[in-house]
Amino acid sequence: MKWVILTVAAALSLSVQAASAQNLEKAIFAGGCFWCVESDFDKVPGVVSTTSGYTGGKTKNPTYKQVTYGDTGHYEAVEITYDPAKVSYEALLTAFWHSVDPTDDGGQFCDRGDSYRTAVFALNEKQRKAAEASKKAAQKSLGKPIVTPILAAATFYPAEYYHQNYYQNNSFRYRYYRFSCGRDRRLKDLWGEHAFKGIPKN
Repeated sequence: MKWVILTVAAALSLSVQAASAQNLEKAIFAGGCFWCVESDFDKVPGVVSTTSGYTGGKTKNPTYKQVTYGDTGHYEAVEITYDPAKVSYEALLTAFWHSVDPTDDGGQFCDRGDSYRTAVFALNEKQRKAAEASKKAAQKSLGKPIVTPILAAATFYPAEYYHQNYYQNNSFRYRYYRFSCGRDRRLKDLWGEHAFKGIPKN
């Protein structure tokens, strides 16, 4: 009898987990170095997971070297899985704008080239409309033209394993890179007190 009760409890637990998983949604943003985008969004309450990868280009199953030095058309991007009951897509968009320099069409901070450009990849019409409205509001707040495009989502290819959670697995190197690249200094200059605070706390 005890075994049966435990089995039922386990089944109920799995049922709740499955229902919760079904309610999760995704967002895809390109904000320059995907290590930094992962670091920023992992700190947003309601974000369940982040995955660094490549999207928006023509090459299937691209490698980091191909994306960085080749002509794949891909962006470095991050796929964000989030719980819409805890954080809205609109809130994620606001965090995104304040974590990048959306006035730069040549890359981000010290990282130059097409793969480091910013973009919002809308997974459906609802996201597209929300992104367009959010972009307009951010541009008004910033007082400068925003060049970040809103694009239809394409196939997302996860990056190599060593890029995932890089800021956690290689904390010292990550911090040195981020500081040297001037990301947070530029964000402060651009957004002032509204800049997203991107350096993770240990």
